[in-house]
Amino acid sequence: MEKDLQLFISNSNAAEQTFKGKLRKLFLVDKMSNTTGLLILLLLSAGLGALIAYQGIIAGALIIVLMIGPPFVYAIVVFPQFGITVLLMLAYLLFFVGRLGIDFPLGTVMDGIQGLLILGFFIRQKRDPNWTMFKGPIGTMILIWILYNITEVANPVAESRLAWVYTIRAVAIVMLTYFVFMYQIRTVQQIRFLLKMWIGLSTFAALYAFKQEFIGFSAAEEAWLYSDPNIKELLFISGHWRKFSIFSDPVAFSYNMVVSSILCIALLSYVKERWKKVVLASLTVIMFTAMLFSGTRGAYVLLPAAMVLFVILKFNRQVLIGTAIAGVGILFLIMVPTTNSNIVRFQTAFKPNEDISFQARKNNQKRIQPYILSHPMGGGLGATGAWGQRFAPQSYLANFPPDSGYVRIAVELGWIGLAIFCLLMFFILREGINNYFFIRNPELKTYCMAMLLIVFAYNIGNYPQEALVQFPSNIYFYLAVAIINITRIIDDKEQARNAKLPARPEALLEAI
Repeated sequence: MEKDLQLFISNSNAAEQTFKGKLRKLFLVDKMSNTTGLLILLLLSAGLGALIAYQGIIAGALIIVLMIGPPFVYAIVVFPQFGITVLLMLAYLLFFVGRLGIDFPLGTVMDGIQGLLILGFFIRQKRDPNWTMFKGPIGTMILIWILYNITEVANPVAESRLAWVYTIRAVAIVMLTYFVFMYQIRTVQQIRFLLKMWIGLSTFAALYAFKQEFIGFSAAEEAWLYSDPNIKELLFISGHWRKFSIFSDPVAFSYNMVVSSILCIALLSYVKERWKKVVLASLTVIMFTAMLFSGTRGAYVLLPAAMVLFVILKFNRQVLIGTAIAGVGILFLIMVPTTNSNIVRFQTAFKPNEDISFQARKNNQKRIQPYILSHPMGGGLGATGAWGQRFAPQSYLANFPPDSGYVRIAVELGWIGLAIFCLLMFFILREGINNYFFIRNPELKTYCMAMLLIVFAYNIGNYPQEALVQFPSNIYFYLAVAIINITRIIDDKEQARNAKLPARPEALLEAI
């Protein structure tokens, strides 16, 4: 009986090894170039062709997803640098791809990529544990902010829990990418690559805005513009269309042009080669000019404001001369008589008391102040805007236009939430300033300064508009915050390697 059992197991293993051997020979050695492989490929192609013929383009798209999806998911989880690159590229191109007529839940894809990056982060923590990014003031405040947003589900005055469900996704998942960036970006080479990609994508967006301004919109863009009367009301002003380039709206476009211009200006202070200076200066002019096409007055003041901090941080003769020239140029644009609608709108941004829309926003904010003061936890996450109108259209806040990131936080999360958010921004700016003066490597110092200026500009821009809720600003903002700390970490490691410290007495005793 025992011999029979051993013989059975042996034969089974032999059969299994033979089957595995045949598969290995077919797919790895012969690479399906024999008769069996050709027959399999013929049957597979015939089956796929029949499926597409009977089910149409949906079946074809599903087949492509099944072929590309698993390797794509694997690559994002196992190779986080690839996943981060894909995330940052799609954040820029998300709405551009959507307007090409591709009917696909691209927002869900972005959430999925972020979720996969977070999953890869925790998987890698088992092999290379490092939880230090959670201990700093920025990491701690982000966790507190996320926790506070989660507790908003129990807000007793919230009109809709579904609005919270749809909104928390954009808050929690996006902010968790900060920890992914902190853990996965470890070298100056990675920072260089990401910043070059950032500038490249911004250049494409700026040039596309020039196309919209001087050539016109595409058929898909025109169809979108006329699909809703509210869109025309917002974007068609004084007989001229506000441009949005590849983004969701003119606000997102203009803010990205501003921060990309700031990035180029910061890098100008570091590069030594003449051709690099010419390229960066040219790109700054192109992006700033493209920003004017957006007609977003809230963005016009951001570059001068960031330049004030730039002069304070990097106070030298070259910077003073450069900023003085730029200041004269901006002053000329403000004062020059013109009939150009873009420049006229730029000029009104520096005369807010003459702006009707600015006065309307001030009145709205004054009207909502008693509500904010009487609701310390606000009216609930997602109570205003699109989600409020969808899930609680009868509520008081559903039709309130916040027109400001800070006002939205105060209305939805109360003055407690506003205080936490302001503390978070304070710690980010404080860390950025401290790190800038502690970092010794000139290249890392420049990158830290550039990200600090960008965060500063976003914070100012978050008052007249909602600067941190739309792609790609929401992703790139936390990338900038992460790089502020990453540059300090890399510099500390460099200084530790270069330092020639005397041997410790304990080490000398051990050597003896």
